[in-house]
Amino acid sequence: MKIAVNTRLLLKDKLEGIGWVAYECLRRMVISHPEVEFHFIFDREPDPKFIFADNVKPVMLFPPARHPFLYIAFFEFAVARYLRKIKADLYLSPDGYLSLRSKVKQIAVFHDLNFEHFPQDFPKIHLWHYKKFFPKYARKADKIITVSEFSKKDICECYGINPDKIEVAYNGANEIFSPVNEELKKETRDKYTAGKPYFMFVGSLHPRKNLARLFTS
Repeated sequence: MKIAVNTRLLLKDKLEGIGWVAYECLRRMVISHPEVEFHFIFDREPDPKFIFADNVKPVMLFPPARHPFLYIAFFEFAVARYLRKIKADLYLSPDGYLSLRSKVKQIAVFHDLNFEHFPQDFPKIHLWHYKKFFPKYARKADKIITVSEFSKKDICECYGINPDKIEVAYNGANEIFSPVNEELKKETRDKYTAGKPYFMFVGSLHPRKNLARLFTS
């Protein structure tokens, strides 16, 4: 079986939210399924650390998908051509970008539809692309994976998608994160916050992150 994967967000020393999710999930998938041939599709020179096992075949396609017009060239032409060339059985996209021109079965991961609800947070050209293409991606996908029941309901309501087409896979945590004992908690609070409880938030500072709700919980 050949599974092609959009891995353009696997960037050395530049992993962000979706990149980390892709990294953790793909690493496990590749190692757990040595019988599958994975084709990792990059838009720049891949770092060897992302080639998790011998069953991964990396490829770099042109042009770099870093602008809405380049997204179209990359996914609708370069990716579609590559999927046809290798006769892929499945195309998986951890950031939701599919290839509308391809006839290969496709799975899209939609983390949320924040651009539909907070359009003011996005440059106009990016907003145009999201609103034009993501409804098409939702309809094109043979399956959609999302991170919560809330997002599943939102996708169904915004794009008229049958709930049976969407699977919920909750976010997890890297192995380095684990509960600590009360003594270490106290030592940490004493060191950083004069013994007071604290919140730690890692992410972009946007209203859609709902930080106000975090602090009132």
